[in-house]
Amino acid sequence: MNELLFSELNDDDKSLIDAFVLIEEVVFGHCDFDPADLNHIVEQCSELIADTEEYLEKAEQLINELFIEQLFIDNQRDFWPVTAHILKSGLDFKLMSPALKSIVLCHIFRLCGFETDVVFVPKKNMIRVVCDELYAIVFDPITGESLNWHELDLCMDDLDGDPQSDQIEDISRLSLIVKHVSSLKNALIREGQFPQALKCVDILIALRPDDPFERRDRGFLLHQLDCFKVAYDDYQYFVEKCPKDPAAQLLKMQLDKITIADTVLH
Repeated sequence: MNELLFSELNDDDKSLIDAFVLIEEVVFGHCDFDPADLNHIVEQCSELIADTEEYLEKAEQLINELFIEQLFIDNQRDFWPVTAHILKSGLDFKLMSPALKSIVLCHIFRLCGFETDVVFVPKKNMIRVVCDELYAIVFDPITGESLNWHELDLCMDDLDGDPQSDQIEDISRLSLIVKHVSSLKNALIREGQFPQALKCVDILIALRPDDPFERRDRGFLLHQLDCFKVAYDDYQYFVEKCPKDPAAQLLKMQLDKITIADTVLH
């Protein structure tokens, strides 16, 4: 991945929607997303809350509008298809992966005048909408279900460390990008789209160059694409960095049986 793309993904002046569009263009060679489709939803939401004064009531109205009237409500899934990671198809069919949906929801709420971010609540990422100095709503981006204070306290009790210092932490821009690209990569691998998955790995390695698991995944994809020499090097890197990982132990046994000189290279 070139330095220009890397700098654009990390540019805080660009919205995450713009970053996700750029990722689609790199991975698929094009992006069919029309900002007007999202702007139309924002306009509907803005009109809905225009005559409401209390921000807590406004936030509740927006959640109901988006998840019920706009059909954003969904069920948790173990796997998300490739189409759920693409802006146009995700909005058209109201089927979006957690990271993509979180960014879309934050974008809508911010344009409707709210301070909004993605936060980590043990075991999942959720949306926090600040209503005023005293109140905020924390809700699941997939189901739209919000946590009350008791439920939130129980979740925070699951954190390690001093319970007196527990607080909800917002998720960084880089973490959201990595989560989105990682989920897209896994979906592409499941659907056998290896060249596109390899582009996702290239992005992830550029963002996290020392991650041995991305090197392992790149090795797997290159192997599928008959580029074994580079795959061998990536496998070897993973084995050296994560010798106790079960996958590394299996790979080591396979690599020990292979000599590069006897392998047809591409």
